[in-house]
Amino acid sequence: MISLAKGQKVDLTKTNPGLSKIIVGLGWDVNKYDGGHQFDLDSVAFLLNSEGKATGEKDFIFYGNKQDAAGSVMHSGDNRTGDGEGDDETLAIDLSKIPSAIEKIAVCINIHEAAERSQNFGQVSNAYVRVINEDNGEELLKFDLGEDYSIETGIVTCEIYRHSGEWKFNAIGSGFQGGLAALCANYGLDAG
Repeated sequence: MISLAKGQKVDLTKTNPGLSKIIVGLGWDVNKYDGGHQFDLDSVAFLLNSEGKATGEKDFIFYGNKQDAAGSVMHSGDNRTGDGEGDDETLAIDLSKIPSAIEKIAVCINIHEAAERSQNFGQVSNAYVRVINEDNGEELLKFDLGEDYSIETGIVTCEIYRHSGEWKFNAIGSGFQGGLAALCANYGLDAG
């Protein structure tokens, strides 16, 4: 298993010949918080073209749209608390089924109703994203997002992207204010 630093890029398929089915697992813990509301973090994925944009809502995968039209990306569903050990939410990705027009998949975490609940990633700890080979359960890599966030309500955790006919992983860790609306706007969609 490779432990990544922010900005690091690694090969997925070149170093793992035959790899096509992966699980992207996301996990987090909530620090002591007395605001009276549960934290509800949501994983989302954007399927992006060569211009880094989603071409429509069909390319936005989340608990309300659990898979794309090609069946290449499937969301595990909403975990409203993040309680317990291990991955809180997962995305199952079949790299062999991703449409040729899709150049990358951006995987993000968003705090649901963050503004209304006065919540942000400064109150979240131990957030990570990891990639698992679905066929044998082997953890291929893990990126700990660290504690460098304060007022952000959305994070682009990573990108899985095509490069010279292979798939690679880029550890992004970029925070956004404005939550899901800001993430959607960044990728060419209107969250309203």
